[in-house]
Amino acid sequence: MPSKVSCLYVLTVVCWASALWYLSISRPTSSYVSQLSVPARKTAKAQKSNATTTFGNIRTRPLNPHAFDFIINEPKKCETNVPFLVILITTTHKEFNARQAIRETWGDESTFSDLRIITLFLLGRSTDAVLNQMVEQESEIFHDIVVEDFIDSYHNLTLKTLMGMRWVATFCNQAKYVMKTDSDIFVNMDNLVYKLLKPATKPRRRYFTGYVINGGPIRDMRSKWYMPRDLYPESKYPPFCSGTGYVFSADVAELIYKTSLHTRLLHLEDVYVGVCLRKLAIHPYQNSGFNHWKMAYSLCRYRRVITVHQISPEEMHRIWNDMTSKKHLKC
Repeated sequence: MPSKVSCLYVLTVVCWASALWYLSISRPTSSYVSQLSVPARKTAKAQKSNATTTFGNIRTRPLNPHAFDFIINEPKKCETNVPFLVILITTTHKEFNARQAIRETWGDESTFSDLRIITLFLLGRSTDAVLNQMVEQESEIFHDIVVEDFIDSYHNLTLKTLMGMRWVATFCNQAKYVMKTDSDIFVNMDNLVYKLLKPATKPRRRYFTGYVINGGPIRDMRSKWYMPRDLYPESKYPPFCSGTGYVFSADVAELIYKTSLHTRLLHLEDVYVGVCLRKLAIHPYQNSGFNHWKMAYSLCRYRRVITVHQISPEEMHRIWNDMTSKKHLKC
């Protein structure tokens, strides 16, 4: 007799496929707007207890109050067992296949029997009511989705990351480490946990690492990474880690969130986090294991890395299955 959860899962997959097919043939692509959009009506799942978050030692009249309510939340995720690692994955509403691939591979919370690891998917609010409903149904099954009331768009990726920082600071501040990554990233969890974070050692504080970039703003308006001079007049960015994947000690989440309240928002999320780190006098450590580009798969090559970019759900399953089934092989 099929279980209730498995039936709900099959129903969710079918509903997602139907919804995406319907949207692809009947609706134009929505043009997302900025964070100044009119807030959505709160749903029944909005959390009453976290409408307002208070942190100590924050100056009055914040520049960016981050006044967004949680529409979907998992506030009790860390209550019973403090996690060693929280993984925050930025995603969009239509990326169900990517989320499911992560759940079934490197993001599986039961991978390490001796360590508590939490995986959370971060989203904003879609302008399409059907997609919002689908994500809410998905959340009812997996309980690994957090959504705030801002429009989900590329230019609001900074808000999405700050939401993750806020969630850790508010609901999981006893965690040891946090990873922020994207839904098209493959993560070598063995290297991340045992070679980088080393659970047997004393947890670090004010720690931040990833693929460190030293660059400056692109002024070409045709570029995806265009930065207007009036928004960021300096000729150089502070050192920042590629947003495809970076890791930090959990105490940094609250520090960045607090700092962001008084730091002018930039739409380039990884650059913005670097600006906040500069204000905090935290220097990110370079780690060559974080790759922000795509790498052709080979078992020995992937054994040496922590992250690889631009991995499809199908590739994720194939890579994960090959690596887990060949752990006995030497390179």
